[in-house]
Amino acid sequence: MTTALLGVGVSGSRPVAIGRAYLFGREPSVVTEEIERDQIDAEIQRLDDALECAQQHLESVRRQIPGSTPLHIAEFIDAHLMMLTDAALVDATKALIRERAINANWALQIQRDTLIEVFDAMGDAYLRTRRDDVDHVVRQIQMFLSGEPSAQSLSASDLKGRVIVADDLTPADTILLRHREIGAFVIEHGGPMSHTAILARSLDIPAIMGVHNATHLLRQDELLVVNAESGTVLAGADEAILAHYRKRLVSADQRRHRLRELVREPSTSRDGVPVVLLANLELPEDVETVRSSGASGVGLYRTEFLYMNRVGLPDEEEHLATYLDVVRGLDGIPLTIRTLDLGMDKQVDGLPGATTNLTNPALGLRAIRLCLREPALFVPQLRAILRASAQGPVRLMLPMISSIAEVETVLGMIAETRRTLRRQGLPFDPLMPIGAMIEVPAAALCAGGIAKRVDFLSIGTNDLIQYTLAIDRVDDTVNYLYEPLHPAVLRLIRITLMRAAESRTRVSMCGEMAGDPRYTSVLLGLGLREFSMQPASLLEVKEVVRGCDVGRVSTRMEQLLDWLDDLTPTQILDAVNEVVND
Repeated sequence: MTTALLGVGVSGSRPVAIGRAYLFGREPSVVTEEIERDQIDAEIQRLDDALECAQQHLESVRRQIPGSTPLHIAEFIDAHLMMLTDAALVDATKALIRERAINANWALQIQRDTLIEVFDAMGDAYLRTRRDDVDHVVRQIQMFLSGEPSAQSLSASDLKGRVIVADDLTPADTILLRHREIGAFVIEHGGPMSHTAILARSLDIPAIMGVHNATHLLRQDELLVVNAESGTVLAGADEAILAHYRKRLVSADQRRHRLRELVREPSTSRDGVPVVLLANLELPEDVETVRSSGASGVGLYRTEFLYMNRVGLPDEEEHLATYLDVVRGLDGIPLTIRTLDLGMDKQVDGLPGATTNLTNPALGLRAIRLCLREPALFVPQLRAILRASAQGPVRLMLPMISSIAEVETVLGMIAETRRTLRRQGLPFDPLMPIGAMIEVPAAALCAGGIAKRVDFLSIGTNDLIQYTLAIDRVDDTVNYLYEPLHPAVLRLIRITLMRAAESRTRVSMCGEMAGDPRYTSVLLGLGLREFSMQPASLLEVKEVVRGCDVGRVSTRMEQLLDWLDDLTPTQILDAVNEVVND
């Protein structure tokens, strides 16, 4: 009988995998026993030996990380190395061994539970995820105490094509596993912003997070189908289901091969309308993927990962070095750098102005609001972006704008930063374009005034839909309400495009909606001519663009706008596709 387990899918260009389960990293067995007083010193020495082995293991992993790997991945390992000497973990565990005369495994587990309780009580979503670091480190030590194997001891032949099933993976294990031709990850804990999800995405390995009890429900070596698009794991699939997914894999490979033929073809509609297709860039090592996709540039480079999963904050020089690596790697195509969008689900330990226990962090101190409140956090990034503009075509983009006053305040800060750089003799492009993101209804309704003050706009549909429809898009109890074709969303997009056109201000779209080929014709009909998306989606969108008569689709959308309230999303798509396929 086929069993389906559900979680949150994390996929890149490989959304589906079929492979045999490898149950990895189950909780190490913890033997709880009391020891004699004369055994205490020996037990503490056993703990010290395990700590030393764990340190050597992590240092070995650290040395294996290629120089091209993003900085934040190495910092995962550095953070765990620091924890191996942290008094809250090590000294407290030794104290428990001495005071209670118990073995190291038991003492370590007790201290682990104490620390986890502290993190769980913090209330802040990001800080709660720091419990993962404690779990990772404790599990690593317990592995050496119990003599269980680590990822480093597994041969490539053991894991090629396997689906790794684990309660969680340490960053060290994930880095080691990347070279073993893993098929996919199925992880019990974590979400789309957990360490493992971040690494899986950057390593282009399909993963499903939050599959509760997966290590107990799935069996070693059983054949699994992993569908990261739907967040589904199938176990015990019959031959008909397996044949279906194998056919999907073959069809997907064939389709990718056909789409590759479009890389050098122009992104021009059937009736000759040019459309700009840009790529979103998550991490610096994705530059080659962007270039190979045929993108005309980068419409969104997220910078939050410079701040996350590390001790301390990046300074101006680290910002600059990272941006210059990307500028050089893009080899002349433009780069749009979004200033930091921290807050909400992207909290950072020790961040100036950060607030924990927020009732609704999505409506709190985040993105440009945080930057304006904390200039010491914001100005080093502004300086680095400006300095990077001297080395190549760079654009600066401001997230979470909700008023014209915010735009004017930031423009004043940028003007002052330019004056400071000029006095210091540091080069920058004085004509570097500055843009604003339209992510909240207030910004869309004020798009005309904002457009007059900046060089370009970019519609961030992920947040625009969330704020317009008053839903949390990561809350699985209400995410069925997340509807890109809701009449209010389409009207806000249309208003933004029309008001920007009045001042001849360019408009792009960089949310997930821009990379979904189902919506391409609708957006073209609304007037959008610049899309930015994940590189893996670009050729599919280009295919739709090249087959679309924009003039006819625009006429149909003008007709539909008067009837949106009476139409379902399916009816809207059918009405537009009727023209496209005619």
